[in-house]
Amino acid sequence: MADIFLGNGSNLTIQTSKNVELVETLCLMDGNETINLDIKIIANFENIPEKHHEIFLNMMTVKYYGRVSFGHNPFSACQPPKTKKWWQFWKSK
Repeated sequence: MADIFLGNGSNLTIQTSKNVELVETLCLMDGNETINLDIKIIANFENIPEKHHEIFLNMMTVKYYGRVSFGHNPFSACQPPKTKKWWQFWKSK
């Protein structure tokens, strides 16, 4: 949060925010007419620890977009479960 003093007893308070906005457009074709519906979902990540931002973002995209990128992003901190070869299921631990 920052206070900017404008003089004569006036000040402006600015608070940083961490808003994530998901935007999608639904289209309805009615004969020769197209009707668009714009949808915006805004989430405030301000009180979420930064280490959980990617997880919550993936949860939001799964819920609202039907897509997720857990572990498929080279910059992702989320790692997919390790896969075993078919013969490793019978291997003793």
